[in-house]
Amino acid sequence: MAHNLNFNEQTGQYSFFSVKEKAWHGLGKIVQDYPTSAEALKFAGLDYEVTKDDIYTTTYNAEGQAMDFNQRVKTHFATMRPDTGDVLGIVGKDYEIVQNRDAFSFFDAIVGGQGIQYETAGALGKGERIFITAKLPSYIKVGREDLIEQYLFLTTSHDGFGSITAAFTPVRIVCNNTLNAALRNHSNAIKIRHTANAKGRLEQAHEVMGISSKLSEQLQELFNNWTKVKITDPELHRLIQLAMVPNKEVLQNIQNEKWDALSTCFNNMCESAYDYALSSPSQQTETTRGTLFGAYNAVTGYYQNVRNFKDDEAKLKSLLYGGTAQLRTQKAFNLCCEIATKGINLLN
Repeated sequence: MAHNLNFNEQTGQYSFFSVKEKAWHGLGKIVQDYPTSAEALKFAGLDYEVTKDDIYTTTYNAEGQAMDFNQRVKTHFATMRPDTGDVLGIVGKDYEIVQNRDAFSFFDAIVGGQGIQYETAGALGKGERIFITAKLPSYIKVGREDLIEQYLFLTTSHDGFGSITAAFTPVRIVCNNTLNAALRNHSNAIKIRHTANAKGRLEQAHEVMGISSKLSEQLQELFNNWTKVKITDPELHRLIQLAMVPNKEVLQNIQNEKWDALSTCFNNMCESAYDYALSSPSQQTETTRGTLFGAYNAVTGYYQNVRNFKDDEAKLKSLLYGGTAQLRTQKAFNLCCEIATKGINLLN
């Protein structure tokens, strides 16, 4: 399977690091202790500068022959890595580079550098896209058994495609489910364009997200309420179906109980998520088995632990970049919110 991790021919190293866990496709560097931001930058091979350089075009005479001088393009620039000489992308004149070290500074600024733990970081392609995952020092506690770690995920590009994206991502310790939960009328992510003062706005991103306190407190209250809502196995199966629905036609078939009209692919996905809910050890705790919280984790757990993706990059995009997994888990989240408010009869 493809990994698309950057390989630096100058150093002979892949641009990726992970704490204790197996590195991406077995590549990159595994470290035993949580590094500082400066160490993480080096471990991940992200300690390179990006520059914005002039672009020149060939000038031709009336006969179509190339002239001896070139003309500078005034509207666009090339972003480059001086250490490797690679061109990362073509950007407009207003594009502002946010250096990799500034992305790490964002994390350090959130808690004053105290307690932040860098878990993974790396670069893709020629180094045009980087990603960082860091763990916050506090937890979301659900019931007596479940602790949900709080993560920040940041990705930015140097090629002119995509904004700087910072997201809040809780991860459940016992089964490592990514819970891309966003409360209604709130967002778990912000996006910052690469324009003037992008670096300054990045430093204030945590205030916009309300990551450090408000969102986690609301999620803790919400998830604990879900543990008190009981759900039967048939109701669990129906919730999974409704969360997995790809379009209105499939939804109508489920509502009208036209089971023969459902595709084999859709049925297999639902059955896999249902089997995960009933058989996974992480789903048999007091807070998950037979509860609305467990039903939500059945959907997130399916995409994190069961579903096969083309490669790790495809999985990352599906879970965090607005892909199918994120859309389905968000639909499950919305369904659970509605059931907790209006009652389990919504599934009947």
